[in-house]
Amino acid sequence: MPIVRRSMGAGNELTPEEHEAARLRIQAAAKRPYTYDPDCPLLTKEQLAEFRPVNFDSMEERARHMETVGKMEPVTV
Repeated sequence: MPIVRRSMGAGNELTPEEHEAARLRIQAAAKRPYTYDPDCPLLTKEQLAEFRPVNFDSMEERARHMETVGKMEPVTV
């Protein structure tokens, strides 16, 4: 299945026909079997359990978190 890319500017919406075609492509892709890729193997349940959300309320909150996990030097203002 080819990669389909679409870029829309403000005010440009999909036509009903385009919307339906996209919906059908998504449904067809969801039904395709998984193809193993040695460069990107499936994660184990343990690996999946390690994922944590990274959406922070502010950049300051993100910076504090990065400091606590040792990924960033403390910033002093």
